[in-house]
Amino acid sequence: MALLSFERKYRVRGGTLVGGDLFDFWVGPFYVGFFGITTLFFASLGTALNFYGASQGGTWNPWLISIAPPDLKYGLGLAPLKEGGLWQIITVCAIGAFVSWALREVEICRKLGMGYHVPVAFGFAIFAYVTLVVFRPFLLGAWGHGFPYGIFSHLDWVSNVGYQYLHFHYNPAHMLAVSFFFTTTLALSMHGALVLSATNPAKGEEVKSPEYEDTFFRDLIGYSVGTLGIHRVGLLLALNAGFWSAVCIIISGPFWTRCWPEWWTWWLNLPIWM
Repeated sequence: MALLSFERKYRVRGGTLVGGDLFDFWVGPFYVGFFGITTLFFASLGTALNFYGASQGGTWNPWLISIAPPDLKYGLGLAPLKEGGLWQIITVCAIGAFVSWALREVEICRKLGMGYHVPVAFGFAIFAYVTLVVFRPFLLGAWGHGFPYGIFSHLDWVSNVGYQYLHFHYNPAHMLAVSFFFTTTLALSMHGALVLSATNPAKGEEVKSPEYEDTFFRDLIGYSVGTLGIHRVGLLLALNAGFWSAVCIIISGPFWTRCWPEWWTWWLNLPIWM
């Protein structure tokens, strides 16, 4: 009942970016809005095209289905539907669905009087995806440099790009991205474990307050960032993970074409070694 009363309190008109009251409606507990409709349109069309592409590929094995980008010979132009054009349309649908979803999040934030932290965070994920299928292929001069839509084919693409630069792990931006991903997992898993340990006590014991959580980390590492602070830390770590993962791939090719271990020769050439 508490959730239902909350819904009645905040299910208010206004906050829409497009369409005003015309698109200001819900379906059950879900706010739709103009961008909810565009999300549904792009997601449905993209999914249908994926199924169509699978039907043309000769297999329904989910591991082997693949929608490949155009051949490099097509450059930045439009390719025939069965020679990469399908990939181009699906990419447009994916970007349309992701951006529409983010804008729908903005409208919900406006209705609730909240900050835009969630759509901004999702925007970093969109940025990482668009970097792979738009920005990097555009800088390299061909849509064929995008990754294929498939499970095994995508993994093959990742492997091939890595070996193209000999040891991709030597990419400094890749190092940062992986470090932030691992640290995000560490920070948020410790945060979740701490909350559960405080709010899920043994039988007969009382639920512990945030004071106990703060004390645990003060005793463990000498400092507690606090209940609000850990969410700021988690957001900062996660956004950096997405951002540097996009940077590590966009500089590989357009701005650095040699083996990544060679980049570190600057360290060997420092005057201190002379």
